[in-house]
Amino acid sequence: MAEQTPKNPEKHSTYLPKEKTSTKPLHDTPMLDKLESGPWPSFVTGLKRLAMDNNMMVDLLGQLEHSYETRLGYWKGGTVSVLGYGGGIIPRFTELMDKDGKPMFPEAKEFHTVRVQPPAGNHYSTDMLRQLSTSWNKYGSGLIAFHGQTGNIMFIGTTSENTQPFFDEINSYGWDLGGAGPCVRTGMSCVGAARCEQSCANEQKIHRLLVNNFLDDMHRPALPYKFKFKVSGCPNDCMNSIQRSDFAVIGTWRDDMQVDQEEVKQFVADKGRDYVVENVVNLCPTNALSLNSDDTLKVDNRNCVRCMHCINVMTKALSPGHDKGVTILLGGKRTLKIGDLMGTVLVPFMKLETEEDYERIVELAEEIIDFWAENALEHERVGETIDRIGLANFLEGIDLEVDPHMISETRQSSYIRMDTWDEEAEKWKERQAAG
Repeated sequence: MAEQTPKNPEKHSTYLPKEKTSTKPLHDTPMLDKLESGPWPSFVTGLKRLAMDNNMMVDLLGQLEHSYETRLGYWKGGTVSVLGYGGGIIPRFTELMDKDGKPMFPEAKEFHTVRVQPPAGNHYSTDMLRQLSTSWNKYGSGLIAFHGQTGNIMFIGTTSENTQPFFDEINSYGWDLGGAGPCVRTGMSCVGAARCEQSCANEQKIHRLLVNNFLDDMHRPALPYKFKFKVSGCPNDCMNSIQRSDFAVIGTWRDDMQVDQEEVKQFVADKGRDYVVENVVNLCPTNALSLNSDDTLKVDNRNCVRCMHCINVMTKALSPGHDKGVTILLGGKRTLKIGDLMGTVLVPFMKLETEEDYERIVELAEEIIDFWAENALEHERVGETIDRIGLANFLEGIDLEVDPHMISETRQSSYIRMDTWDEEAEKWKERQAAG
């Protein structure tokens, strides 16, 4: 194989400041250095750049190198918070001590992470980013992640002493801590109608209403486990809400998809019939599309499952319908006690035209959290509670009527046990034979 040429032919070291202002010398990090030798940018280069004027990052690199050598982690948790809050800070204290019981890397003996809620839709201005960066350089390591898997802005690396003044400063110009621990977690929403023509709902409004209503539950952990809100403006679900949130709100439509047949014909003329058949028609999961002889598109809207593929490919020709609203799903999560779960449809369709409609979403969330908090086991997500007690019992507990649209075909429902069907069939056959 030919040797790869780096995207940037210059040495990675050119990203470092010309003069080192931190007072502590850099540690030898031969294993970390190897991660800079490839053709692509390395996170190690970024950490070294921060270490040029921050002693905490100097010792962080030393501890990281030691972890690479021993293949062990040396961070332990603890309790760190700001006044009036019970969450939002992820404590990290080093366990790496020398023979005298003192930290081997004292400047990084505390390396806490501060979770900060992003604006709805992740809309930032450059002034906002400069303010946050300036405050973090003053009180922390300078290392920031946009964004963690939680959705928060992750300010990584500060001391217990600096946690409160950092929060006070960013809070004075409008920022708040996100969730951590058994609480309502930081909500997320997609960029929505601000940048996306597929938006079917007011994502930012839904996001803000839910977060503002549950701020106490976010800042003061008192739930069985975490509970996440995510809002996606269309079935593309760019927030991964179906599989990564307990309460997913997804924009959708219930009338026919809009089709501009002239644009369809133009698309076919540009790409060719074979391309459209192979990449649009044949990839419809329910065979709801067909291409007519006159290069127009026929859509079987009754069987359309809103997968968005055809709309994404033919954005000028196809678009969501006029009768827009949201679908609400419950119980998605990553692996925990019973494996991965995707959200179960709770409300197949809800119009959002009046303030009362938006209040219904908040009220439903309140009912769900109250019932779950009273009936869940410790360290149990709401999807696991549903799995344990059954969907019908959960719906009764939150006073929500069963809707046949929640499940389109019962044989595909994950809440119907099928593992004993063969045995029951054999018993039935025996009864039939016995007359």
